[in-house]
Amino acid sequence: MDFKTSAKAIIAGVGGAKNVATLIHCSTRLRFTLNDFDQADLEQLKKIDGVLGAVIAGGQCQVIIGNDVVEMFDAVESELDGKTSGSGAKGPKQSFGKVTLDFIIGVFQPLVPAIAGGGILKAMLMLVSMFGWMSDKSQTYQVLNLIGTAPLYFLPLIVAVTTAKKLKVNELVAMSIVGVLILPDIVTMLTKGTELFGLKMMNVTYSSQVFPAILSVLFYAAMEKLFTKYSPKNIRIFFVPMMSMLTTAPVTLLFLGPLGYVVGEGFVSVILFLNVHFGWIATALLAGILPFMVITGMHKPMIPYVISSLSSTGRESLYNPASLAHNLAESGACFAVSLRTKDTKLRATAISAGISAMFGITEPALYGVTIQHKRVLISVIIGSVIGGAYVGLVGLAGFVAVGPGLASLPMFVDKSNPANLIHALIGFVISFGVAFIAGLISWKNETDTTTDEPKSTTTEVAAEDLNAPIAGRVMPLSEVPDDVFSQGLIGQGIAVDPSEGRLVAPTAGTIEMVYETKHALGMKTDNGAELLFHIGLDTVQLNGKYFESDVKVGQHVEAGELLETFDLDKIKAAGYNPVTMMVVTNQNDYTVAVDETGENSINDSVMNIAKLGV
Repeated sequence: MDFKTSAKAIIAGVGGAKNVATLIHCSTRLRFTLNDFDQADLEQLKKIDGVLGAVIAGGQCQVIIGNDVVEMFDAVESELDGKTSGSGAKGPKQSFGKVTLDFIIGVFQPLVPAIAGGGILKAMLMLVSMFGWMSDKSQTYQVLNLIGTAPLYFLPLIVAVTTAKKLKVNELVAMSIVGVLILPDIVTMLTKGTELFGLKMMNVTYSSQVFPAILSVLFYAAMEKLFTKYSPKNIRIFFVPMMSMLTTAPVTLLFLGPLGYVVGEGFVSVILFLNVHFGWIATALLAGILPFMVITGMHKPMIPYVISSLSSTGRESLYNPASLAHNLAESGACFAVSLRTKDTKLRATAISAGISAMFGITEPALYGVTIQHKRVLISVIIGSVIGGAYVGLVGLAGFVAVGPGLASLPMFVDKSNPANLIHALIGFVISFGVAFIAGLISWKNETDTTTDEPKSTTTEVAAEDLNAPIAGRVMPLSEVPDDVFSQGLIGQGIAVDPSEGRLVAPTAGTIEMVYETKHALGMKTDNGAELLFHIGLDTVQLNGKYFESDVKVGQHVEAGELLETFDLDKIKAAGYNPVTMMVVTNQNDYTVAVDETGENSINDSVMNIAKLGV
């Protein structure tokens, strides 16, 4: 995948670099905070290579990438370097709800890797101890267990950093202020009872707490802004942090810390009340609506509850169990589709998405398969609800803030209740199996089609032959050593091992796109087919070297007209494979028949395309 090209297209799709206020990413999505959300073109974003979907939800423009999100984020961030509007932009005023949700996601999303890593380590250690492979009394066990405990214990400090980063204030000063709450001497003083300015401080254990740190950094942000405004510039470097600490730390110890503690406890109590009084019904319903929550990004506000519940009670028995049911239902439904569909592209997508969902990442399944086919969505809901009902009935509890899946099953290890892991495994099988069976049955009714609508009677019209765009040995796309082309993810067509460096138009049409690096271009035939020509593998890294374009966007060309020239020998000498692809990217509107054999010249016909009409 050409991440650089896709990154540029994504930036254009969200309204340009100047429209981007902030950018973060989660496990599958790029999350843009925009100055003007009306400038985002969701339909354009969805068409970009590497993008599975795009939505505006939770005060963010969310671009779903899937497993390549880190690489895409790096590419987009590189393109944005120094070009964003930053905090100084004045975009349209957003609703309080959107601003709040964006803040919550920005603070809590970055916490998950550290908490999940430590939590899974502790769970694995408990599993090792339960099997008798290591004594939980040994010093090795205790040291390793403390390593896993550290992220949760120092959660206030981690939250201070993420909150300060979101508010764009000094992260180290924020961490220093919040660090006061867990200083050993302060903890001792609070336990014994102490006063500050004649006011008694509430005895609160702040380790593993979230909301006291958030409130403290919010107050610190206001103080930093105030003192920066009125401080002489020549003493600002020490005066602003000193005065901010001097005001924020006492206010936190006396008021904000206890308030945050009460808020956190109350938040958890409300969820526990619902769970206790509605029991398995709450878990089943939550599992059933999770597909829609994940699609809109509305599942992210559940993270504060999960983290608060784990820090307060050490367990969580609603969201994690419901997520287990949903994740495995997505996986089961995708594998059912992969067995039933005759669409090779959909099959490849379903297998990849099914594996991702099995390991707890559901966005590729949701956007690549589920929401595009209503019968699959129904199968997922059925599997989620039935699996959710089971794990709710047995009272399944999770002990780590991480997406439940095959690799993270140790999150359900409970040393005091070994059956908890067994129930998780049973819930795993039920959710996967029910959705898989439902998917097999429902997909059977979609007679030889990859959509959820009855297949209409179609006839082929406007058929035409396409000549070889380049001289050389014609080969099937399946032989191209690049998954994007070999699996037909972009479209169906041919590949040519070129014998000369001339690319010509295979038929009459209009040039739609010429890549900046000149290694690829697109044209739309007079018949309406959208063709992509891609010269070489990874040749984008040449940055246009050895390529010369002979056409420009909007130019109409005739069959045989020169489109591009390139130095074949120098490209090979530089270590690049020069294999050239011609694919029909709007393949859902066309049937494609190809001749994949032997040597050809530019005048030889190598492909026949026929437009589908009702």
